[in-house]
Amino acid sequence: MISPSLSASFVTQKTIKGFVMALAAAVFWGVSGTCAQFLFEQKGINPAWLVCWRLLLAGIILTTFTITRKNSDAFKIWKNPKDAIQLLFFSIFGMVAVQYTYFYSINLSNAATATVLQYIGPLLVVAFYAIHNRRWPIMVEYASLFFALTGTFLLVTHGSFQQLVISEKALFWGILSAFALAFYTIQPVRLLRKYSAATVTGWGMLIGGIAFSFISKPWDFHGTWDLGTWTAFAYIVLFGSVIAFYIFLTSVTIIGAQTASLLCSVEPLSAAAVAVVWLNVPFGPMDWLGTIFILVTIVLLTLGTKQKAGSIL
Repeated sequence: MISPSLSASFVTQKTIKGFVMALAAAVFWGVSGTCAQFLFEQKGINPAWLVCWRLLLAGIILTTFTITRKNSDAFKIWKNPKDAIQLLFFSIFGMVAVQYTYFYSINLSNAATATVLQYIGPLLVVAFYAIHNRRWPIMVEYASLFFALTGTFLLVTHGSFQQLVISEKALFWGILSAFALAFYTIQPVRLLRKYSAATVTGWGMLIGGIAFSFISKPWDFHGTWDLGTWTAFAYIVLFGSVIAFYIFLTSVTIIGAQTASLLCSVEPLSAAAVAVVWLNVPFGPMDWLGTIFILVTIVLLTLGTKQKAGSIL
């Protein structure tokens, strides 16, 4: 029998691992968004083309990894019709939707703004679980939501209630991206309880890429292809796709969709920082104040989750 102290230590280490994985995924995604902005603005790459190849290549890599590893569950998911249908829904309405709406929003604005808009998504996740579980959020969750919402407001409007600092079209696609992120976070939870994150993510990307190929022809390339393009594209596929999606979905199985999605609020910070330093995107006092509010959200959520885990033990 495992002693309570050892059990508590194991749970704490596992929880910390989930936190680290969710935060790392957020940073990888943030930098990936800035790489996408670089490709759109300076290399003339089409967002749909980038999404198609990102999903296809990342899907092939992850699926191959899943199939070749020991005790693979890569094909088990197709033996259950209900699970197979859920995977198809995840591929189209989760993976493809969250990719395309996000990249198109970047194309209409910039990486920092598009990323912040997408992170209305965690608020939708919290609202969903509050309704689904028929409970009101606890005080820490209320505070986290307040700071997350305030931070998003400051970044998008610069504190003005009368106007946005982006176009209405960019706002529309950014909000669509938020809903896609919420669906992407919530929908595969049941699949992830039965199958590995690599299996769900790999098939999701591969199927999504194949399906999206009928809309955006992957062989129809427009833009400049040089060393800079190769480097940014490789980062998006490997770090911004294969690694980031895998460790994020793994973190969901450890700390839950709600906590993982809110911890990923650090993504706008990484996107903004890299965009300012690399692409010279303007980032004023209100923008930085918004990032501070989002950081407070992460701290509060982390402390609140630790308290809840301690009370259970």
